[in-house]
Amino acid sequence: MPYIEIKHLTKDYGDGKGVFNLNLSIEKGKVFGFVGTNGAGKTTVIRHMMGFLKPNSGTVTINGLNGWTDSAELKKLIGYIPGEIAFPDAPTGTEFLKRQAEVLGLTDMSYAERMIKKLQLDPTANLKRMSKGMKQKTAIFAALMGNPDILILDEPTTGLDPLMRAEFVDILNEEKKKGKTIFMSSHMFEEVEHTCDKVALIKGGKLIAVKRTSEVKHNENKEYKIEFLSREDYQRFLSEPFHIVIKREEQNQVIIRINDADINLLFRTLKGYPIKFIKEIKYTLENYFKGIYEEDRAHV
Repeated sequence: MPYIEIKHLTKDYGDGKGVFNLNLSIEKGKVFGFVGTNGAGKTTVIRHMMGFLKPNSGTVTINGLNGWTDSAELKKLIGYIPGEIAFPDAPTGTEFLKRQAEVLGLTDMSYAERMIKKLQLDPTANLKRMSKGMKQKTAIFAALMGNPDILILDEPTTGLDPLMRAEFVDILNEEKKKGKTIFMSSHMFEEVEHTCDKVALIKGGKLIAVKRTSEVKHNENKEYKIEFLSREDYQRFLSEPFHIVIKREEQNQVIIRINDADINLLFRTLKGYPIKFIKEIKYTLENYFKGIYEEDRAHV
């Protein structure tokens, strides 16, 4: 049974805005990424998961609990980072986190203290005067401090510098090893590629594709950039039986797309050519989804 199940979820705001007949299932202990442009419907889905919105039709179920009717019970299981952070009225971050600890009934703060060090968090500042990055770190800490079974994260690294983003990815991978179930929206493809088991692409409130990240990393179709030492060799190679995606005559370069089954043929052929270099162009999750996105746009 899926641990998180979204069935035929529809929330229609009018003028084509909202989410429409969305279906997703996520297994326990998996990390699921949710990507799409601004306004695609990512936050709307997350707000239904948290029980903040009532769907026009369809359901969200988490651990057997209904996202709308059982939302109070569900919130006890979930660590949540909202897309737009608005802290309650507390003079300092320390005071806010102390109140959070009381609500969660935390007595053992050893896990929380480790998180403070990892995030390099200084919660003593006035909440209203914190930098965007410090506010984001405070929100991350508040979501993690109770060591919840489920994490629902809406653009969690907004405002973080690259080093802290990398630290956050490490934290997520640690949480994953503990068996946590994590649902994360992001516009950072690299971030989801390094943390998620599966990633879904949403556009205009509709699900376009779901892909296992392992399938992208081990894609059997590869691209290589090859530069030849002379114009003559470059031109001679153009007649070889390979799929050339890009020609760069001024640099004597080609980019070819090739299946794993034909790799040996490529390297046997290149033995007859003096080449300057050959480099594999890594196929990424971003490449995959951009291709799907463009294909979908072409059919509109």
